[in-house]
Amino acid sequence: MIPEKINSNRLTANFQMRLDSIVDWFDRNKESFYTLGWSYLKNQKQMDELFYRVILKIHKELPRLKRETSLEVWVASLFIKTCRALSANRSEGSEQQKDVFDALDQGKENEKEAIVLTYGIGFTLEEVAEILQASVEEIKGLLFSGIQSFREQLGDGSQFDGCKENHPLYIDYLERTLERSKKVDFEVHIYHCRNCQEDLATFQEVMLKLPYMFVDIQLPPGFMEKVKGRLAEKEVRRQLRVKKRKKIGLVFASIFALFISTGFLTGWFSQLYYSWTEEDPQLRQFLQHDYGERLNLEAENNGVKITIKSAIADDIQTLIFYEIEDMNEDNQYMMNFYEGAWVENESDILDSSAYRKYYQPTQNNEEKNVYHGKMSLLPITEEKGTIKLKVTKLQKLANDPSRPDGFMFYEGSEYETGEWSFEIPITKYPSVEYEIDEEIEIEGIPIYFNKFTVAPTTTLLQYAILNEQYEKRIDYVNFDSIEVDEKKLEIDPYSMGNGYQAHFDPLFEKKPKEVHVRFGSIHLSIQDHKRIELDASKGYPQLFEYAGSTISIDKLEIGTPSKMVISDHQIKNRQYDYFHFQVIGEDENEIISMGTARDEFVIVDKSGKEYDLNRGPIPYETLEWPRRFTTVQNVQLHNVNSEEKVIPKVLEIYGYNTTKYVDDVVRILLD
Repeated sequence: MIPEKINSNRLTANFQMRLDSIVDWFDRNKESFYTLGWSYLKNQKQMDELFYRVILKIHKELPRLKRETSLEVWVASLFIKTCRALSANRSEGSEQQKDVFDALDQGKENEKEAIVLTYGIGFTLEEVAEILQASVEEIKGLLFSGIQSFREQLGDGSQFDGCKENHPLYIDYLERTLERSKKVDFEVHIYHCRNCQEDLATFQEVMLKLPYMFVDIQLPPGFMEKVKGRLAEKEVRRQLRVKKRKKIGLVFASIFALFISTGFLTGWFSQLYYSWTEEDPQLRQFLQHDYGERLNLEAENNGVKITIKSAIADDIQTLIFYEIEDMNEDNQYMMNFYEGAWVENESDILDSSAYRKYYQPTQNNEEKNVYHGKMSLLPITEEKGTIKLKVTKLQKLANDPSRPDGFMFYEGSEYETGEWSFEIPITKYPSVEYEIDEEIEIEGIPIYFNKFTVAPTTTLLQYAILNEQYEKRIDYVNFDSIEVDEKKLEIDPYSMGNGYQAHFDPLFEKKPKEVHVRFGSIHLSIQDHKRIELDASKGYPQLFEYAGSTISIDKLEIGTPSKMVISDHQIKNRQYDYFHFQVIGEDENEIISMGTARDEFVIVDKSGKEYDLNRGPIPYETLEWPRRFTTVQNVQLHNVNSEEKVIPKVLEIYGYNTTKYVDDVVRILLD
């Protein structure tokens, strides 16, 4: 029995949106859509996911369906879009119907789609054209080329080759839609042309076989029951969220009425209100201290909804708090300003001379399909304005199962594309700057503190390193934390290295009086010169002593380029992190270019625990002052002025870099 067309029963004449009605409609048409989905995926787990996603998309998009649009065509279009998305990551599955689908897979994607929709499901050519957004003539061309390719894969009459000028007539002739005059001319030609007779006959044979080839695809037992179970579970979660919100609303309404009646609507009321109504703990703090306001600007595309919850600006940055909900699946996405998000009017409203901060994504929500995030933009130039934010790509996030702290990381380069646009009203809040004059000496090098800034979104400490020694320099300082009036503020680890300033947690205090700055570590450059004579006659490895360590030149290969391997695997009590050197050849005036192949490193935290870079991501932000030790250097040597090989004679070391842990504390009084 050949496939029947999709059941034409509509959900209802007035576009009924109940989820169970959509599921029932799909249940009646599951065989046809299973055939269509299997032609892409061939994997049962992905088939479950396909039906689950599509039903949710239909439930969400159905109110926007135009009444003149055929429901069956519209659903098939959604179905194909979802199939394409899932098939991009298709894994190998069952061997069911391997012959027919493997043969179809050898052709072009759009040819396969036209064949499955026409002969596997039973859509008319006009409907297939609407689904694939092509003309009827283009669909006929796809069917012809697809059947030709399919015939070749099956080895069925591929040796026949009719007259090419008649190929466009095959589909209309066999479907009995060819106009009479062309039909007569075509039949006269066929009568006299044996090649066309045999070619058309084998073409017709394959075309007639196709509907029957799709009949034997069997749905696994309980297929729709699994999908219905997932949908029911999602609906239960949704209802629980609704109940929670209603409960919060009722509690708040009661308390609000009580406060109004007694006249005690005071500043602490916002503390209580936002503690119940705001899920994002970081945003909650700002709202409780009267910074920013709830915006709840929403944009939805491709089943993903972005909500701009609030925006807070000061002289340091503009913070955008947002929520991203995947309405069809359990994925979490974040906005990345460097990849798919930008401010369209940036040159008009943002200060391009400032520094944009970065925030590491962390999980702070129990729901698997919702992510609460924040993004730092440059500060605004005016007191008030409107930021036009455009988003076209969202980055997929994944939890690190080995980490109990909610650490999240980018999942390769997986993205969700779409278009989300916002116009965000913004008001700049003032900052308070304190000019300070305090100095401390560490390792004999003065560090001078000159400004302390209390801004709504961050606390900023500015300083200077007065490097006056040649032999020893402090490159940068890592602070542990600061205490402001006995309140501890943690360092923002991603602010270090941004010039001579460090960012800490927001203070939320109006008039601080005393600051204690606690150091964590310093990074030093040490000048320590040493020449090591290289003697190839002694063979390798060759050892030498430097900075209290024994270093090995493991091998030296002369060639174009010459290659040298230097190693030091002893980490414990090692004085240097890495050293700087050059190689001198037989001619002292010879200019040698040094490149590096893949060097090797070890990460060691303050306690001495080692972390291997080759065993997955390292949780840098949780490590206490990690050091990066170079263990192997692979050096390539080129002669800049000629094609001659470099023959190294001297390894000349200039100095090294090292990290030292310090626990000095500086006390600063604020006027």
